[in-house]
Amino acid sequence: MQLITATKKWLGPWALALGVGWASLPVQALEQHISAVFRPDPTNPMVNKFQNTTPHSGICAWHVPALCESLNTFSIRTDELVFNSIAQIEADHEDPRKGAYFKVPSSWRDVQVTHIATGQVETVEMRIAGIGGRWGLGGGARVTVWSAPGRHWADPWRYGVDSCRGVNYYTSSGTYLLYFWIVPENGGACSVVPSAPIPQMWYQPVEYGYELRTPNPLGMASGEYRGSLSYSIGPGRDFDFGDVMIPNDNVLTFNFNLSVEHALKVDLPPGGNRIELLPEGGWQAWLNRGRQPARLFRDQTFVISSSGRFKMQLECSLAIGNTCGLRNGAGDEVPLQVGVTLPYGLQDQYGQAVNKLPLRLDGSGTELFQPGYYVNNRPASLHFAVERDDVKEMLKQPGSTYTGVVTVIWDSEV
Repeated sequence: MQLITATKKWLGPWALALGVGWASLPVQALEQHISAVFRPDPTNPMVNKFQNTTPHSGICAWHVPALCESLNTFSIRTDELVFNSIAQIEADHEDPRKGAYFKVPSSWRDVQVTHIATGQVETVEMRIAGIGGRWGLGGGARVTVWSAPGRHWADPWRYGVDSCRGVNYYTSSGTYLLYFWIVPENGGACSVVPSAPIPQMWYQPVEYGYELRTPNPLGMASGEYRGSLSYSIGPGRDFDFGDVMIPNDNVLTFNFNLSVEHALKVDLPPGGNRIELLPEGGWQAWLNRGRQPARLFRDQTFVISSSGRFKMQLECSLAIGNTCGLRNGAGDEVPLQVGVTLPYGLQDQYGQAVNKLPLRLDGSGTELFQPGYYVNNRPASLHFAVERDDVKEMLKQPGSTYTGVVTVIWDSEV
């Protein structure tokens, strides 16, 4: 009997974007593309998560990468988003919205991403986890306007204020400063009040940090998933920098692109595609004592690697009922039972271990296998057998040879 195996592998990508708007401004489209990819790592099969492949800039990329990594936060610095003051910021003002005021969408929001080929929908979660950049002063104001009794003028920007946590970083001149604050989940507004008036102030570049929660890639189909999430910008909006500092754009849109590149590989040993069915212990018991074999069988090992869902299908040169068959030269036919055992880590659609599970022509029972983690180069078995009653029919014509072709398909298109 000849065994033919077939596998299908499908690869794919991931992405993400952000948008903000303010009703009093003309609608514009400030966009940020965010991409992530999942590729199984044979050297670390238990770690199965997306890798953020978005180009990073600013504080997390250049100054405090270890801190950002520990917080799962990424930063982007942009010159496209600018805030300018529309009035003088008064000294010691009582309303925090009348000065350097910062409130960002720090709570988690769901983003639906859709597989571009199948329409399968998954959910990404995103939140803004930091804010910073460079502020500049005009009209004769100097950085010491932020002085207060008992503190250095730069302390709020270096160490943070209110719920915002500084990263112990700043750089400055007489009229500008670069800073960054980490914003906790559901953090409120943070503000700094000057001790002297500021005739003019602006923010450019603006820098924000973001945090992502991505789906479990092991349950996703290979391919590309896309979606977008928009935030509004302006007083009272998602990105709310108070009533004095007004943005040049009113929407920031994140465009997501998630790429899933699963591995599915099956290897047979040399000669493993030719199967000889034998009784247990060989033919000697029948030849010497006429004892009929209980069955004819062969367990063929193979090696499988899989990080995604797949199904198994059976095709036959001769079909008998819902399985394959063997035929001799005289035209006599017997059914062949085919089954599969998969390694630990690969489960059926009910979450159960796969042990000698029958393969059927209609695919019933093998419509879905799914990994609990990336299974890499693990042994498995195909089981081939002719059962007792059918062996009895075969032995009515000793010496005849039964043959057939069985095709086993591992298919990632689930």
